[in-house]
Amino acid sequence: MKTIIALWAIPRSTSTAFEWMMRQRGDLDCLHEPFGEAWYQGEDPLWPRFCEGEKTTPGLTIESTWDDIRARAEKGPVFIKDFPHYINHVWTPDFLGQFTHSFLIRDPAKTVTSMHARWPDFDELEVGFPEQRALFDLLTALNDGRMPPVIDSDDLLEDPAGITAAWCEAVGIPFIAEALSWQAGGDPSEHSWWDGGSFHANLAQSTGLQKQERRYVDITEAPERVRRVYRRMLPHYQHLHRHRITI
Repeated sequence: MKTIIALWAIPRSTSTAFEWMMRQRGDLDCLHEPFGEAWYQGEDPLWPRFCEGEKTTPGLTIESTWDDIRARAEKGPVFIKDFPHYINHVWTPDFLGQFTHSFLIRDPAKTVTSMHARWPDFDELEVGFPEQRALFDLLTALNDGRMPPVIDSDDLLEDPAGITAAWCEAVGIPFIAEALSWQAGGDPSEHSWWDGGSFHANLAQSTGLQKQERRYVDITEAPERVRRVYRRMLPHYQHLHRHRITI
């Protein structure tokens, strides 16, 4: 089996833009949140807001998704962007040992306010920071203290080339500078299984991973429920932030 590179992110973290960049490379089979599709729309959905009558896909499970990923990896290297909270019930050493792991983090003030803007009724179990931290700590323990690489969304957008190059070195693949740019008008919905790709409308008009100034969010202006979620997520983000790649 070839390499399976995993970028373990959280929602609204610039992760699909990073995935879109990875697709430009042309040397990896790139998958968009494959475990997430099973978590949300599989034959036995696991997400907390599921209501009877919503979309399900017969035969689609976490197990069938994993079978498909492994089958793809028999043919060539694979890259997946996904969220750890979709699969925290299957974290065994054998399962985890089949990936090259990495993490993408983002300030929860930006994540939870963005989630609230898109999904005002989002459930805290969909946010994913505790599971992201738990997976990072578990992998570190399983690897005798060697930590998987972590990149921060703000750092990535301030220095796309530098952070991407450092990440590529950390996961053992060549850096391809040309992948940082693309033609506007692409269709990320071709690879997105949720809501016709509506979360990625801005990405479709973009032309690459480009330097952007840090954008600060005043969390005090958010509704109280969102502020409570932020306070609970912040320690998990800070834990990984201490170990992020810096250049």
